[in-house]
Amino acid sequence: MKEIPIEYRLSSYTYELPEDRIAQAPAERRDGSKLMVLSRETGAVEIDSFPSIVERIPENALMIVNNSKVLPARVYGSKASGGKVEFLLLTPLPLVLDAVVPAADGWNTAEVQGLLRASKAPKPGQVITVCDGFRLEVVERREFGHSTVRLFWKGDLAGLFRDHGHYPLPPYIRRPDTPEDAKRYQTVYAEDEKLGSVAAPTAGLHFTPEVRERLAARGVEWEEVTLYVGYGTFSPVRAEDIREHKMHGEYIEVSERTAAAVREAKAQGRPVVCVGTTSVRSLEGAYAATGGINAYTGWTDIYIYPGRSFNVCDRMLTNFHLPESSLLIMVSAFAGRDAVLSAYATALENKFRFFSYGDAMLIL
Repeated sequence: MKEIPIEYRLSSYTYELPEDRIAQAPAERRDGSKLMVLSRETGAVEIDSFPSIVERIPENALMIVNNSKVLPARVYGSKASGGKVEFLLLTPLPLVLDAVVPAADGWNTAEVQGLLRASKAPKPGQVITVCDGFRLEVVERREFGHSTVRLFWKGDLAGLFRDHGHYPLPPYIRRPDTPEDAKRYQTVYAEDEKLGSVAAPTAGLHFTPEVRERLAARGVEWEEVTLYVGYGTFSPVRAEDIREHKMHGEYIEVSERTAAAVREAKAQGRPVVCVGTTSVRSLEGAYAATGGINAYTGWTDIYIYPGRSFNVCDRMLTNFHLPESSLLIMVSAFAGRDAVLSAYATALENKFRFFSYGDAMLIL
C-alpha cells in the first residue's frame, strides 16, 4: 500500500487534550477569554486577552461574521409504546418552512433531515409525539443515526422548537443545556430571521457590543454572511487519508452587499478577516460555486485541507478545535500544520480553554 503523505494523514492532526481543558461553560464575560495570536509568516505566538483584538486588526480591514442564530433544535418525544426518542433537526429552518405542505385540519408537514437516537431505534413508519401539536414520522434511517423524517405541526414551528426544544450543546459539554445557554450560545449579532443553526459559530461568541464599537471607531468595516451550521461542521473525519473525507453540505447566503465589500477590499489591498471557520466556508464556498467573489445562496460542501488555496480569507479568528476534525485540518491548511499544533501545545501549557465555550486564536 502506498504511504500517505504526512499532511494527508488523519493521525497527523491529533494532540493530547486533558479533560479539564474542555470548557464546560462560557467565561464569566463574553470578552473575558484569552486570545492567542499566531503569525503565519513566522509561526510565533503571543498570548493576550480577547479585547486586545481591536488593536490587532488593521484599521482598514474588512471583518466578516456569520449572523446565523442557533435553534433549540433538539426535541424529545415518545413512541406509541412509550419509548423515548431524541431528535435533532439538521435541515435549516428556512428551508423547512419553504417546503411546507399544508395538510388537513390546520396541520402542516415537511420532510426534513435529522439525527434520531433511542434505546431501540424507531423504524420507518413509526410516529414520535413531541406534544399535542407536534409530531414526526420516520421515513428512512441511515448510518450513524442520520434519518429522513416527516414533521407534522400546528401553528408556528419555530415557536414549537423554542417551547419544547433544547440547545444542542456539543457532546463534549457534559451537562444539560440551561437558560444561560439560550443567551451565551448565541452571538450578540445573531439575526432572528437567520434562525436555524444547530451549533453556534463559536468564534463569534467572544464579541460584545463594546468590542464592536471599538472596532468601528478604528475604521474596521463589518459585513455579514449566513451559514446555517449543520452536521458538516462537526461530523468526524473517519478516513485515514483525509483527502477521502466527504463534507456534509451546509446552506449559505452571501449577499451582493457582502460580495461587493469583499471585492472592494481586495481591490484596495485591504485584509479580509473571517470570524470563524463558518465565515471562511461561506466565502470560500461561494467562490468555489461561482468562480469568483460573487453573491451566492445555496449549498456548499467545500472541504479545505492542506494544498487547497484560500481565495478570499486573509486572516482568521477561530477557537481551538477537536483533534482529527475537519476544522483543525482547515486551520492547518491556513497556517501550517506544524505551526498550528505547536500553538495548541503552547495553549495547553498556558491553560487555555478548548472548544465551543473556550478561548480564541487570531491567525495573522
